[in-house]
Amino acid sequence: MSTPTAGSLPRPTPLQRWLVLLFISLAMFGNYYVYDSLGPVIDLMREQLDFSYQQIGWLSTAYNIAALLVLLAGGYIIDRWGTKKAITFFAIVCLIAAALTAVSARYEVILAGRFMLGLGAEPLIVAATTVLAKWFKGKELSFAFGMNLSISRLGSASADWSTGFASPLYSNWQDPLWLATGVAAISVTAAMLYWVLEKRAEGRFDLGAADATEKLDFRRMYSFSASYWYIVALCVVFYSTVFPFRTFAIDYFQQAHGLDREAAGILSSLLPLAAIFATPLFGLWVDRVGRRSMFMAIGSLVMLPLFLMVTYLPPGPGINVVIPFVGSAVIPLTLLLVMLVLGGVFSLIPAVMWPSVAYIVSGNRLGSAYALMTFCQQLGWAVVPPIVGLLNDRFLASPENPGGYAPGMWFYTGLAATGLYFSYRLWRTERGPGSHGLDSITTRSTAEAEALKQQI
Repeated sequence: MSTPTAGSLPRPTPLQRWLVLLFISLAMFGNYYVYDSLGPVIDLMREQLDFSYQQIGWLSTAYNIAALLVLLAGGYIIDRWGTKKAITFFAIVCLIAAALTAVSARYEVILAGRFMLGLGAEPLIVAATTVLAKWFKGKELSFAFGMNLSISRLGSASADWSTGFASPLYSNWQDPLWLATGVAAISVTAAMLYWVLEKRAEGRFDLGAADATEKLDFRRMYSFSASYWYIVALCVVFYSTVFPFRTFAIDYFQQAHGLDREAAGILSSLLPLAAIFATPLFGLWVDRVGRRSMFMAIGSLVMLPLFLMVTYLPPGPGINVVIPFVGSAVIPLTLLLVMLVLGGVFSLIPAVMWPSVAYIVSGNRLGSAYALMTFCQQLGWAVVPPIVGLLNDRFLASPENPGGYAPGMWFYTGLAATGLYFSYRLWRTERGPGSHGLDSITTRSTAEAEALKQQI
């Protein structure tokens, strides 16, 4: 009795795909919460532990350095081990890292915890991305990426909201990080549930694993096309701008704009909250119309002035922002609009950028492609927080000198400006003979191609 090949098996059912999306997204929720749990305690670390802004920046960079060390091997591990084993392993690493960050007041121990988080969290993101590409390719791929990012960013928003719903914990820097350790257990539980689901589907459904995993040959493994590298460059620009900004955002709003901790947390949460709603909508839109390179260019252009607006424009009237079940705060209009637009832009780019790789790279190389993409992202991202921290320290940024935060905002703006060039180059490439169909592939065109194949 012959073993059925992947091509002869049916694709997973819609119910299976959406269960996969749910479990992967819950794993990412806990992952994002743990990462962003540092932001709300920055001022407490500076007051109670006497950390400088540059030391805080290095806590963020330690995460990136660890990710740089593990991501190249991480992609190969995912391709060789399989996603179910990789996701569970990396989720457990994140849980241990969260506990290590909270357990001691020594800077070296906290630094080690953030380093270990980078060893687990970024490969976990790569593994989750590979899972979605495998289960949703040719289906609702951009929508699935968008929903996953939305639920992940709910983890980020929840970390910001903890300044309100867990306000008694903020009498010290340590208790909020123990809360994050508890949330990290969600990632482990969801990863185990996904393991069970994939195990039951193996041999019964086509999970896109028909191609053999290529050997680890560094001279060949990362020889991707120009369009892939332009997308990687855009990834570096956007993530190395937005994520470091979020790291310092709550402290920045407190120190430079005079908001209290709860209001600053609510304002900071508007960025991921806007993305929660906008990302799946943009994903659905792109699935239907294509035009991916154009969407990336628009996102680059809109992000360019935002950091200068938050620095130099008048704050405007106070707007009462109410988030059900979380709390309310009066937020200056300018800051409110900037954070909402930045969240919208940040939702547009990943909803287009990450799924596009699945159309450029063959299935057996996706784990490696996403790992390299994330590796480059971490390389650019790693240098930003210490530089911003150094600028804040050098220009004596404080409530008495809010202008000291302006050099850091100019630095973010310079990074955003480079995105315009790379998005233009991608647009030109995809309009030429080397196009991969990023601007033409839609759910409708994919369905028509599959119908034609069946007729033949």
